[in-house]
Parts: sequence; structure tokens; C-alpha cells
Amino acid sequence: MMALTGIFLIVFLVVHVGLNACIFADLSWLNPADNGEMFNRAAHFMGATVVMRILEIVLFLGFIVHIIQGYVVEAKNRSRRGHGYNVSMGSRGSTWMSRSMALLGTLIFLYLVIHIAQFWVPSRITQDMQEVSYDNGLTKMHNLNLLMFEVFQQTWVVILYLVGVAALGFHLWHGFTSAFRSIGVHNKKYLALLKGMGYGFTVIVCLLFALMPVAMYLQWVNPNS
Repeated sequence: MMALTGIFLIVFLVVHVGLNACIFADLSWLNPADNGEMFNRAAHFMGATVVMRILEIVLFLGFIVHIIQGYVVEAKNRSRRGHGYNVSMGSRGSTWMSRSMALLGTLIFLYLVIHIAQFWVPSRITQDMQEVSYDNGLTKMHNLNLLMFEVFQQTWVVILYLVGVAALGFHLWHGFTSAFRSIGVHNKKYLALLKGMGYGFTVIVCLLFALMPVAMYLQWVNPNS
């Protein structure tokens, strides 16, 4: 269950980072007149489509199951051995990432709670967001790009997000390959391929996630320009 929900969440990260990367359409060397339109349209599609809203519920369930199962596994591991080894093996027995998955998962969970409070709640629950019109005023939607820009003008928020992305990176560095091992992939050739894919996936996804708050904080992309 831990592995299957992990793989499901990995797929979600692909969608999420792809959608959020739409903010870069506003870069001066791409389309400086975009002003967040591509991102707003993509976010509106994800929030206004029935199928996507249903998948959103499935996503929340996936997060909840993954988090609970993670703590259950950690508790079982601790209960099987009442005390630690007399001599620490360091990284010879296992990597720091594998031994710290519960800690990293907790940091990601706290980051997720803040992320939901800052973006998901205003756009899905309270609906207290500024609107923007496209297609000569025919299409109205939440200006989520502007909200994102305003949130990331706060230094502490940017630092918090970078810490969260770092925790996600360490979590994925071990978790990507571990998930496939848990569902039965043990062939050395395939594991080597999955390990390479996992490292590449982790670097690309986390780099993009980190660049988003930085780009807005430094105003490389600016919906007000």
C-alpha cells in the first residue's frame, strides 16, 4: 500500500509541476505579455472540471493513506527492536534518507498543510480571490497567479517552501526506487534503470518547484508588469 500510494503521488507530482511551470510563460524571453494567463487557464481547468474535482478527492485520500501507512511502518520498525545497535553502522547499513523517511515525510506534511491553506482553501473553499477576465470578458476565473505572486513576496514563505522542497527531494531520492522494489521489481538491470530515472526525476521536479517561489520573489515573472 505504501508503494502504490507513493507511485500514485509521483504521478501527481508530474501533473502538479507541469501545471505550475506554466508561470514561466511570463518570462521576458518567452511571452512577457502573458501576465499569468497560461497558468490561470490551466488552474481553472483543474478546478472547474468535474473529473478533475473527483480526482482531487482521490488525491487527498492517497495522501492520507500514504501518511498514515508511513507512520504505521515506522512504528512497526521501532517496535521490532527495543534499542539501537551498540555500534552505529552509519551509512554502511542504510542511507540517511532511508532511515529518515518518517522525519522527511513529517516535514513534507507540514509544508503541505501550509500550501493547502495558502492556495487550495482560497481557490476551492472560501472563494475570496480576485478574478481576472479573458476572451474579451467572456471568461472569468480566479487570478491564482496573482495570489501566488503576492504570497511569494514574503521572504519567510519562500524559505519555508525551499525547505519543503529539500525534504521532498530527499524523500524522493530514496522513495522512488524503494516503491518499485516494494511491488516486486528486483531485477538488477531494471533497478539500475529505475534508480537513474528516480534521480533524474527528483532533480528536475525539485528544481522546478524551487524555482517557482524564487522566480516570483525575484520578480522574474510578474503578473503586474
